[in-house]
Amino acid sequence: MTARSSMDIAVVGNGVLGLSIAAEIARRAPKLNIAVIGPPGRNLSASMAAGAMLNCFGEATKYTHQHPAAEAKFAIARQALDEWPAWLDRLCDDVGHDATALRASRTGGTFVLLSGRSGQLAQENFQAMRAALIKYDEPHEQVDPQDIEGLDPSPSARPSHAVHLPREGAIDARAVVTALEAAACRHGVHILPATVQALLAGADTVTGVRFTDGSTLRADTVILAAGSASSALADTVLPPGETPPMLHGNGLSLLTRRTVPHRAREVLRTPIRAGSCGLHLVPLAREDWEYIGANNMVTLHPAHGPGVGDGHAFLRQICEHLDQKIASSQVTQWLHGARPMSLDCFPLIGESSLRGLHFATGTYRDGFHCSPVIARQVADTVLNQATTNPDFDWFTPKRLPIQTMTVEQAIAEFASHEVDAAYEYGLTLPFWLDSETVAQHSRQRARRVHEELDELVALPPDNLMALQGLTASEGLADLRLYLHAARTYHQKPTQATAV
Repeated sequence: MTARSSMDIAVVGNGVLGLSIAAEIARRAPKLNIAVIGPPGRNLSASMAAGAMLNCFGEATKYTHQHPAAEAKFAIARQALDEWPAWLDRLCDDVGHDATALRASRTGGTFVLLSGRSGQLAQENFQAMRAALIKYDEPHEQVDPQDIEGLDPSPSARPSHAVHLPREGAIDARAVVTALEAAACRHGVHILPATVQALLAGADTVTGVRFTDGSTLRADTVILAAGSASSALADTVLPPGETPPMLHGNGLSLLTRRTVPHRAREVLRTPIRAGSCGLHLVPLAREDWEYIGANNMVTLHPAHGPGVGDGHAFLRQICEHLDQKIASSQVTQWLHGARPMSLDCFPLIGESSLRGLHFATGTYRDGFHCSPVIARQVADTVLNQATTNPDFDWFTPKRLPIQTMTVEQAIAEFASHEVDAAYEYGLTLPFWLDSETVAQHSRQRARRVHEELDELVALPPDNLMALQGLTASEGLADLRLYLHAARTYHQKPTQATAV
């Protein structure tokens, strides 16, 4: 650790967002003293468990154009898709002789596959993706699934449709994080291998951070890029209710080595599925090595690891939907990270009410892909330079939860997610029952959660899942306290209205 007791800027979090922001600021303001703080092991880091798919249209869903905030989020993703080539070039320039390996880790092209075992939600998201491709004139091609190299699903899951996205693809997340740290160091950024326990503040200004060993670091500017841990740190200095709380989107992924030939040469993935992300297979630079991901299980508190049942279902589904031969692959590394999810599933980007405290978190599935655009936005704000991206106005941390649907719509959406997920997990019903039995039970559980909140707020299906689980009682109590504080702080009623 550096011997300095103060910095101009302290970036809390050493994942892709924290490092990207630090590198961007250091390039533009080389005289500033900047520190990136985080434990070297990056435990629970979403960046280190990511497949780092550079997917924008592949992530489109039926919700993408149903609310202005969702459209703004998608606009940021489209900007990132345009900016990644130049961003990667600049990063390669920074790392010098290591650039060859970094470039080699880039996989060009993505096939989005509508599996024969896809649920209704995945089908709707696939159609929404195709509509977005046409609307924004994005290059794409409908292809015969039989012509896709490396695709070998089970007979019942053979795709009915496939779309090739030539501008999308993936890059090795772990290689990018290593390169970003090297680039930051080259530009004079201090890397502090420590864990922040709390933020420090005066009357109306952030003043620094306190580490777990009790020592402190003074800083006039603190950037919270600590993923799903950001909320707990913000609570140490911000008024109750100012900022939507964070949840943890736990994901399991694997690095594997094939034992059977004929692997995919481009990314293979499904659309976004019920309560989760899309299944995806990413070929890596080393011959016969692959990344496979991912699932998503939302929890109120950090999890020690992925659930056994979730992992079992995920591994079965990846083999069924994408490549049966994965079952013969050797697991070289199990990866587990927590996606940073705000209560409304929208990012938290910008300055808080505490002068000098900036947020860069809550990005859920999009942080890696959107990191070039977010880094520039945060750097513009911190350096008081012209900011001309109104899409970020939606995502100020000083807000009530963004409401994209009514409570009744949220309940119906949760039920549809649960039905799809149940079938994907292997549900089989006798002939005299249909999915309405599952849907009715899910609607009852969702309605019970909303009624116990005592506030008119519609919860996204992804987060509602966490609140009706085993720890729901404690979670609902915490959420009730937050919603009451938020209504008081923002001095306006929380209204769940569809836009």
